[in-house]
Amino acid sequence: MASADDPYARRIIHIDMDAFYAAVEMREDPSLRGRPLVVGGDPERRGTVATCNYEARAYGIHSAMASRTAKKRCPEVIFIRPRFDLYRAVSAEIREIFLQYTPKVEPLSLDEAYLDVTGCRLFGGIATDIARDIKRRILEKTRLTGSAGVSYNKFLAKIASDMNKPDGLTVVRPEDGPKLVAHLPIRKFFGIGPVTAARMKELGIETGADLGQWPLERLQPLFGKHAEYYYQAARGVDLREVEPDRPRKSLGSETTFVQDIQDLEEMLNALKLRAREVALDLQEKQLTGKTVTVKVKFSDFTQVTRSHSFDRPLTSYRQMVAILPDLLRRATEPGRAVRLLGVTVSNLVPHSDEEGPVQRSLL
Repeated sequence: MASADDPYARRIIHIDMDAFYAAVEMREDPSLRGRPLVVGGDPERRGTVATCNYEARAYGIHSAMASRTAKKRCPEVIFIRPRFDLYRAVSAEIREIFLQYTPKVEPLSLDEAYLDVTGCRLFGGIATDIARDIKRRILEKTRLTGSAGVSYNKFLAKIASDMNKPDGLTVVRPEDGPKLVAHLPIRKFFGIGPVTAARMKELGIETGADLGQWPLERLQPLFGKHAEYYYQAARGVDLREVEPDRPRKSLGSETTFVQDIQDLEEMLNALKLRAREVALDLQEKQLTGKTVTVKVKFSDFTQVTRSHSFDRPLTSYRQMVAILPDLLRRATEPGRAVRLLGVTVSNLVPHSDEEGPVQRSLL
């Protein structure tokens, strides 16, 4: 059996469900299959695309796009309002499947998670066979497909899961990891966002091979605490553990727009969608919080956050939504294009039963 202390001997699986929200809706209503479908806000009310199926993606529609733009690209596209309570229920079923293989499960969102199966004895400990069986069980239980990436670390497992979508299974072995990373564009590195990628491009770093030419002592003054991760990732190394019980200081949700937006109503609708996801996340984890923060990233990649702290923990989703217009107004400037919006709840505290059904009212 491989030792979990050896980073090259670990067996990590990353599962990423395929067009999850849209897939659930097509499962619930089979008449939607084969037709372009968007889960998101009404195009007549300046809503936003939460996700879409592969038929809609063929028209260039993607998540975080304005719904009215999606409608222009495909007039016959079908719009469905998100049902996050349903998606969370299905996500919980999938997580139960994961836990039958390993207790080391780290959810990233409703539709993706890392699994460390280094100690799993099923299928002789062969991670590829374990991943294949997990996919089979998910399909049997939920009638949904997911793509799996299998590798010796989280970084490469996540890259692999995106390589053969939908319904893919991709393996990156230790001998192949450095070669794969060498050809990988920097923008595809997990943990390197648009701002850092643009900064690296200015330095002549556009691929993993380029990054691998930089010694750690040159990266550290430029990228601080993240420098060692970048240095290791460029060599196909990622020492991060799968963390099933990470203490949370905050819970948030954000979305990046492929095309920058300037309309305040459109921004507010996008924030409400993010706020609902956060409220549902709080409910699942039996938490509440005192501080709501809106994050705005502009087209030039500069970023602004504005926060409001309540005297007592949130008792309703409406409280969160009610403060969003003021926070958005304080964070934005007239005529300035926005590329990313996010909502975070912090100063988290456990929900006390003595305070009543706080989490239910957050919905």
